[in-house]
Amino acid sequence: MMTSRILQHFNIKIFIYFLIAVTAVYTLAFTYYYNFKDDGYILADWLINYEDGGFKRRGLSGSFFFLLQDVTGIRLNYLVYFSQFIFISGFFLLYAKLIRYKITDLLYLSLLLSPIGFVGLLNTVTYVGKKEFIVFFLFTWFVYALDNNKLSRCKEYFFCVALFVTVLLHEVVLFYIPYFAIALYLKTGKFQYKRYIKYFLSVGIPALVIFLFGKNVNEGKSLEILALRGVHPIYGIFYWNIDERKYIFEHKNEYVLYFISLTLSILHLSYYLKFLNNRKFLSIALLGAFAFTLPLFYLAIDWGRWMYIHMMMIIILFSLLLKEASSAYAFESITINRKFYITIFIILASLLYRVEMSGKGFTFEGILYRVLVAPHELLNKM
Repeated sequence: MMTSRILQHFNIKIFIYFLIAVTAVYTLAFTYYYNFKDDGYILADWLINYEDGGFKRRGLSGSFFFLLQDVTGIRLNYLVYFSQFIFISGFFLLYAKLIRYKITDLLYLSLLLSPIGFVGLLNTVTYVGKKEFIVFFLFTWFVYALDNNKLSRCKEYFFCVALFVTVLLHEVVLFYIPYFAIALYLKTGKFQYKRYIKYFLSVGIPALVIFLFGKNVNEGKSLEILALRGVHPIYGIFYWNIDERKYIFEHKNEYVLYFISLTLSILHLSYYLKFLNNRKFLSIALLGAFAFTLPLFYLAIDWGRWMYIHMMMIIILFSLLLKEASSAYAFESITINRKFYITIFIILASLLYRVEMSGKGFTFEGILYRVLVAPHELLNKM
């Protein structure tokens, strides 16, 4: 009886705010740490440039930062981190604003606690500082504008231009554009193909230009150019010379584990969809969105990363379906019933396992391991 009363007063919304804050601080702190280690991925990916060989994928950001450095004289590490800080903190703040006047429940919280949701950042530090935060930021802003009936025609064209530019920063946005169309349908309740085409063209045109005319990420002078500008990565994107399909095949025993994580995530989402009115449409739409990214799984080894981006986009998308509230602390009281026990089981299972960005797709090294086991192992080693 006492347990029931305690659970009824457990404020899920406040816990979500706390989780947002912890995840944001963790992400920003480790992004800073890796930037000033001259990390070959978290920093160097932002410094791919057109100066080395001309037009290429992801090269716009590096050339932009080079120009800023020439104008200001500020170290590249600071310039890149400032941009990362804007997109990362902007995403978390916009997301908090998006769900502020929504009624959240335990099942929605379970999505954030998925090992490829918000908790994925705490589980796998290599998720921090990546360019997909630009996509999260834009999509959250887009959904917020939709949800508050502020997506004017002018603002819609702004998003199309922003998506066009984002493809020149990282082509991954191309594969997640279906979520913008799904969000539009969820808000309007009708198919508007002409609007969808605008978004697909916004990412499709620059992606095609990159495919036809883009050069290699490193045309031979990138490391030399970076060294002259004070950055010295010793591994990472500029050293990348791997046949990724061959790599996946050679590590198939590790990559097959991703199917365990994928299955668990599908079961989790299926249970969530069970309580939504338009679950048939969403089931088909989400399967279509996943199918749209299959080329990524074929071409690149970061399978955990692609799954993580999906879950983050879904978490943002589903906020559209939460009930409106008048209070920023509104939440659905917990009732101890069959749904409660299943949701608790899902949460505990989610906290048990971890999905690596590339490599092992399933390990029992989740948050519970990191909090309860890892410190003990570290003390024993000391």
